[in-house]
Amino acid sequence: MRTPTSVKALEEFGRERLSKSFFMRDFLYSDISMIAQIPNIPDDPDLAIAAGSKLCTDLLEPLQDRFGRLAIRSAYRSCAVNEYGNVNKLNCASNQANYAHHIWDRRDTNGHMGASASIVIPWFADRYAAGASWTELAWWIHDHLPYSEMYFFPKLAAFNIQWHENPTRRIDSYVAPKGCLTKSGEANQSGDHSSEYDDMLSALERA
Repeated sequence: MRTPTSVKALEEFGRERLSKSFFMRDFLYSDISMIAQIPNIPDDPDLAIAAGSKLCTDLLEPLQDRFGRLAIRSAYRSCAVNEYGNVNKLNCASNQANYAHHIWDRRDTNGHMGASASIVIPWFADRYAAGASWTELAWWIHDHLPYSEMYFFPKLAAFNIQWHENPTRRIDSYVAPKGCLTKSGEANQSGDHSSEYDDMLSALERA
């Protein structure tokens, strides 16, 4: 597929269905793109679709099935959009660091495909606002889904979640307890963590 260069072509690209619930258009909105007037359109649409389909099928659909509707905060970024965000200190890592993360249409330096999205789970955001820890959701995902990396943020318990061909299985957070919750080689990587999220599941069943 060629890079869309017309409204009609971009409409067709946006209609590409990535999974049961999600279409490509769901992931193209960018605040940076809107304000800076930089098109948020992939150079390699086919790679963006392939990576985004895995993100949606393997991670976002199971999350939505279990916890209800997801809100997409930030997802795909073109190289131009991400570079602008990085240069202007708008919470964007460098382009190279974001290949196979928010830049879906570039493979990383090892040739691996990947895709990230920053999401909010409204049901959990309410629970978090009432005092619940972000770690209960993190451990549930760790035990149930094939994520590569997650990073949690203070507002609305939003978090980045990445699908990757060669997953690292690492969780970090800007929320207390800040830092790395788990990573490859640590003792808490394996085993059953259900005691960390049993209360969350009980609350979900009552909702």
